[in-house]
Amino acid sequence: MSSQSLPAKLSPDLWEALHAIKSIRIYPKGDTLFRQGTEVCGVFVVESGAVRVLLPTAQGRPQLLETAGPGAVLGLSESMSGEPYRVTAEAGDHTTVAFVPRENFVEFLREHCDFCMQVVRLLSEDLHVLYHKFRSISAHPGRPKRRPHDVQLN
Repeated sequence: MSSQSLPAKLSPDLWEALHAIKSIRIYPKGDTLFRQGTEVCGVFVVESGAVRVLLPTAQGRPQLLETAGPGAVLGLSESMSGEPYRVTAEAGDHTTVAFVPRENFVEFLREHCDFCMQVVRLLSEDLHVLYHKFRSISAHPGRPKRRPHDVQLN
């Protein structure tokens, strides 16, 4: 990927520096990039296509949290913390991603401290998006379904 098609969330300098340690992966529609609860393997940057980010509900069915398009960075917080993936990511379309293994990414940040602040900014943006979604959900809780006998006749 050239800097002309640079992911929106990464600076040109960071993207160029990561070029040497990334690999390109292609996923057909429906293939899983990573699954919730599995050991973190690295960071995924969507180059083309779309990735469905899913979280299982209490009933065990997946709930769509978001559809991540080109420029989205997936698995960043887990790669930084070393914790298992918190969500499942699957290709919503024929999808191309740049993949950076966790060990290489962490080592890269150790060697290039100037890029650490960019990663902090990305994590902060993700946190603000989650705050916004939470506030949105809290402000508009689901309405109970009306049963037929609840309907009033005029």
